[in-house]
Amino acid sequence: MVRRLVGRFRRRTLGGLASSGSGAAAEVATRRVLSHRDRTGNVPVHVVWELTLACNLKCRHCGSRAGHQRAGELTTAECVDVIRQLAQLGTREISLIGGEAFIRKDWLTIIGAVRAAGIDCSMQSGAYKLSPEMIADAAAAGLQGLGISIDGPEQLHDRLRGVPGAYTAAMRALEAASQAGLAVSVNTQITAPAMPHLRDLMAAIIAAGARYWQLQLTVAMGNAVDHHELLLQPFALASLMPLIAKLHRKARRQGLSLLPGNNIGYFGPYDPLWRGQSYAYAGCAAGSNVMGLEADGTVKGCPSLPTARYTGGNVRDASLSQLWASSAALAFNRERDVDHLWGFCRECRFAASCRGGCSWTADALLGRRGNNPYCHHRVLTLARRGIRERVVKVADAPDAPFATGRFKLVEEPIPPAELRQLRLSPPD
Repeated sequence: MVRRLVGRFRRRTLGGLASSGSGAAAEVATRRVLSHRDRTGNVPVHVVWELTLACNLKCRHCGSRAGHQRAGELTTAECVDVIRQLAQLGTREISLIGGEAFIRKDWLTIIGAVRAAGIDCSMQSGAYKLSPEMIADAAAAGLQGLGISIDGPEQLHDRLRGVPGAYTAAMRALEAASQAGLAVSVNTQITAPAMPHLRDLMAAIIAAGARYWQLQLTVAMGNAVDHHELLLQPFALASLMPLIAKLHRKARRQGLSLLPGNNIGYFGPYDPLWRGQSYAYAGCAAGSNVMGLEADGTVKGCPSLPTARYTGGNVRDASLSQLWASSAALAFNRERDVDHLWGFCRECRFAASCRGGCSWTADALLGRRGNNPYCHHRVLTLARRGIRERVVKVADAPDAPFATGRFKLVEEPIPPAELRQLRLSPPD
């Protein structure tokens, strides 16, 4: 499965990749800028749509446990009707995901229908068996951007993705997409074993033609719970964020836009690099300006949220406009308050703006949103007190898509040798 905080653009947008590109990328950047009407009217500007749960990879960190298609996935006609309804709601971009979206035989028809409705269309892919001819066909159908998942150097990527040759296929697809004129991005999950390889990976993807690179943390969901040793510990952000800042500056000099996804944050000393000097992280957009759709028509505020706790209905039972307007499971982010916050996040001075960061990350980890240990400000604040947080698994996840286990947070002293190595700025 392609795991996906799909690249988003800076300054009063949905947050994420810088809008310094040209052509299709620049147009998408402009289309994602949120107007006052978008914000006050909760317009689902960006929709992330799982076309199928079928997948040809076997990823050890897949949150949806993708592999086989869902029972009762939407028909082509139903998909076209969903596109019509989204256009009426004001959607301006649809990102197609899976599983692996191109496994659906009608994927090109769906791309064409999205573009015919006046909506921008991008796709996220593991790219295994995605040939140059298929990429050319997708571009001809109207696809504007292709994001390819690459999670480390060849040996590590193939091990994480569970299929020999997955890395080679992804790099070939990256080159083919660039040659086809698509806005090409790479999405990388930061696992514990991947973090030391980020520098080398950046050089490889630049050489292959990538112009955008989004980094995100692997989240404790689905297969990642089974392989919890892959999860980066929260305290590692003290080293990760300076590394990303160095890579960001170097990438910019080489024509690559690099930014962390929406589950890496927040309010640390490097935020101005990717959010701009006058713009701070504005909180999770799930259910306000972002919508997630599952292949069987299930609607969520974000495609990554646990289905069991965040289902807002099904397009077969009611219109999208009805569900979007009336479902409490979709509307949880629309009132900007701090009542749901707890733990460190409740007392944080950035609480009203941040509201606990990424809802998916916190809820999947602790079974409840509103207390997110993967926060740079939080990690630095605790480090100044000589302590850090560790996540420890206490329960497995059920064998179901988007299933979560249970983890607990453990506070512990920072070993003196590690504390001396930390470069702690004064309290911000």
